[in-house]
Amino acid sequence: MTERTLTLVLSGGGLKGLAHIGVFQALEERGIRPGLVIGSSMGSLIGAAWASGLSPREMAVRALLVRRRHVFRVAHLDMALQRMLSPAVYRPEPLQGLIESLVGNRRFDDLAHPVLINTVDLHSGRQVFWGLPGRRDARVSDAVFASCALPGIFPPRIIAGRTYVDGAVAENLPVRLAEIASAEPVLAINLTEVSVSRKPEETAGFAATYIRGLEIVMQTQSQTVLDHWEGPPLLLVQPHVAHVSMFSFSQTAELIEEGRRATLEAIDALPMPLHELPDGVYPRRRVRVRVVPRKCIGCQLCALSAPDVFRMEGDKAVVIAPEREWSPLSGRYVHECPTAAIEFDEIGPA
Repeated sequence: MTERTLTLVLSGGGLKGLAHIGVFQALEERGIRPGLVIGSSMGSLIGAAWASGLSPREMAVRALLVRRRHVFRVAHLDMALQRMLSPAVYRPEPLQGLIESLVGNRRFDDLAHPVLINTVDLHSGRQVFWGLPGRRDARVSDAVFASCALPGIFPPRIIAGRTYVDGAVAENLPVRLAEIASAEPVLAINLTEVSVSRKPEETAGFAATYIRGLEIVMQTQSQTVLDHWEGPPLLLVQPHVAHVSMFSFSQTAELIEEGRRATLEAIDALPMPLHELPDGVYPRRRVRVRVVPRKCIGCQLCALSAPDVFRMEGDKAVVIAPEREWSPLSGRYVHECPTAAIEFDEIGPA
């Protein structure tokens, strides 16, 4: 694998996206070069910074210097004068300045490496990838800003007379393009895993409630897309960042290191180089599933969604096939159980 390239897909996730810097560190350590980077939201910013020629080390140094004022400035005047017609909660200037400090005034033909930026045309609802043929004439900074313009949080970006917002509203982990844009294996980094429960105080207020709802939508959306994956081998890496707020500026070093750790662990655990594996989603592992009877309320959801694993006996669910081989997408019923009655133990790699 060290002599081959891969397609790197970077999800959105707010400030959690700083973990993508650690992903580039890990790839550099293993001598792996992305042949193409596809990014959404913060993933587009980190991907574009790398494509502009910044090394993982330079990105990490600069990320550690970023503070809230470099990204967020409340649009007090807009909200006071325009009220419900205010374009967003935050003004565009700080984020625009940060993006331009990383990618300059480049257009896509000026980049050192190929990158595709995921956006959505706000009026048509169509997904638009900047960097594809016919979409290379925009400034990279404008495309990245549009990809980071989470509706209501940052104002949309107008490019060539059209209005664009964050591509994450259509596909936070844009793997569908990777499936058709390249025959190379795919390394996909997902930062919106939602299995960690939030405390009430973490979802208080408009912004926190909105962001938490968005996290859930993004994860469900990504899982649905990957459930139908028919492309080349795909290694899905999900760094443990669910406990970190999308707007946290105090955990940058932790995020970068976790991105690095999770990527190295996933690559090193593969039984063979990724390009030699059969098509499918990896990593694979063997687990043993069980139901905790005292927690089970007999809602039948697990038996309906996975009849090959569960059946009902009276008013309780029981496991009929406890040992399973899971990809990262398997076992959805564990998180869907309303009383957390389904548990599992990892046996080992598949």
